Amino acid sequence: MLVFGKMTRPRDPRDLLSDIEYLVAEAARAPADIRRHGALVAAFIEAGALLQGLADADFAAQGCDANSPQQEAATALLLTLGGAVDNSWRDGFRREVPDLERDLAAFTALPLPAEVATRWPEGFSYYALYPEAYAVAARRAGLGPGTQVIGLRSIGAPLAAMVAAGLGSDRLTTVRPIGHPFRRTLSVSEDTGARLHETGAAIAVVDEGPGLSGSSFGGTLDALQDLGVPEPRITLFPSHDGPPGPKASEARRARWGRIPRHLVSFDELMLHPERPEHAIGAWFVDLVGRAEGPLETISGGEWRRHLYLDEAAWPPVNAWQERRKFLLRARGRTWHLKFAGLGAGAARKAERAGILSEAEFTPVCLGLRHGFLLEHWHADAQPLAADRAENIRWIDTLGRYLGFRARHFPATGNAGAHLDELLAMARHNVGEALGQDWVRPLDIWTPDAVAALGAVVRPVETDNRMQPWKWLSLPDGRLLKSDSLDHHAGHDLVGCQDIAWDIVGAVQEFGFEADAQAKLTAIVEEICERRIDPRLIAFLTPCYLAFQVGALILALEATSDAAERQRLQVWRDRQTARLCRSLDGARA
Repeated sequence: MLVFGKMTRPRDPRDLLSDIEYLVAEAARAPADIRRHGALVAAFIEAGALLQGLADADFAAQGCDANSPQQEAATALLLTLGGAVDNSWRDGFRREVPDLERDLAAFTALPLPAEVATRWPEGFSYYALYPEAYAVAARRAGLGPGTQVIGLRSIGAPLAAMVAAGLGSDRLTTVRPIGHPFRRTLSVSEDTGARLHETGAAIAVVDEGPGLSGSSFGGTLDALQDLGVPEPRITLFPSHDGPPGPKASEARRARWGRIPRHLVSFDELMLHPERPEHAIGAWFVDLVGRAEGPLETISGGEWRRHLYLDEAAWPPVNAWQERRKFLLRARGRTWHLKFAGLGAGAARKAERAGILSEAEFTPVCLGLRHGFLLEHWHADAQPLAADRAENIRWIDTLGRYLGFRARHFPATGNAGAHLDELLAMARHNVGEALGQDWVRPLDIWTPDAVAALGAVVRPVETDNRMQPWKWLSLPDGRLLKSDSLDHHAGHDLVGCQDIAWDIVGAVQEFGFEADAQAKLTAIVEEICERRIDPRLIAFLTPCYLAFQVGALILALEATSDAAERQRLQVWRDRQTARLCRSLDGARA
């Protein structure tokens, strides 16, 4: 199934350097608490993107990983900031910010490409992977400062800098695993290979994961073996303590079990911390006062226990994809903490949350602290049920919400899949789910027809999660949208689309008929002051449903809980039936 995609951001390296300088200055102005630390981490993440982008540009030019003066300068900058982040964390955020004058001056005489392709690391964006954990793990590993640290790009570059900071090492090399996702390999220059093979030096291999195949780690370990590096010299720094997934070979799984691994979990770092300043609840004292007891975890679908009286009414979730969420109790009230991502991107989400809550479309957002947003928790809210006839009464609110998004959140840059990519996804997923005979109705969308539709598309930061249970009905008659900030920037292939995508989503998820679709579309058109081409709605309908069916099938493959599987199967069957009706309509 085609569901996931890689989000890249073209950036001018000079702009990245300016952003880093600005974020460090912002940290210097911030109070000596988590706000200063968060700004420092944001600068560190941008420095990781700079090194990744420059290293990948060199790789593209040379066909292998080889060192360059640009990479050396970026590595030195990243190591400086990694050490500063580690010192700040260890000192309870009281350490002064670093002086980057020397590190930034190193770039002055260097020719830089006009543009590099940076990849926003998924772990920092979605999975609450905190770089500080890698430095803590490194200090506990028993390795010396002479350790050669290898970071696997993309996210492995900054994570490796944190391992180096924890070890006191300045020997950092990054490599790009390439090839099939389940059969990654390395291509390194002779000089880089010689450096990695250096006699006697311990080697730390750093990345997030392992995932379904663990092939980024596996391909790197294969390359080290080919270079003659003995296995006992190698130590691994992954993001979780599980083995590689079912797509890994038995040989790689066996080797994984032999090599020492070091990690510190999110729970250990944040929920059972070494210092009181590290506890998430302590980050919001200035906003809501001291926490009255430990945080309550509502991730992985546990939020449903608070919103549904009957477990039989629970909607499906893909637990491993859910962001970290907690309930914080302070001053006699309950507040909602949810992970919004680390770095500069989270600040944009907080700004978007403020705009939406001020317009009374979402719960009130009080603030952002190092990746977590604090919102009002509406304990008296009721989520909307699927396929209920009375949901039609909310169509005005749905239309005003989508019209507001279309007016206020235009997409910037190349931020989403093009129509031809959506069609390719639909053809693939339909063929996989229903068989090739069902693909033929999509033939009406010829390249010329798709190109003509592309001329009317106006991409915006779409919601991309229009399911009824994402809406909260309050006793005072209001309807609020939850989980509305960043799915247009997720790690699926959809991204930003025309607001017609969300219209289709609302129609299909709520089960609206043609007259309701027409009314919803008219409301959106009036607010955003543009016509939405009916042909675009017709095109996006099977694309949307094919994407949802694919996502539900993958969720089923990743879920072992019997009750959750049943809920996912019900929703998959529902969406599959709607997909068949959509394709039948096109066939007719």
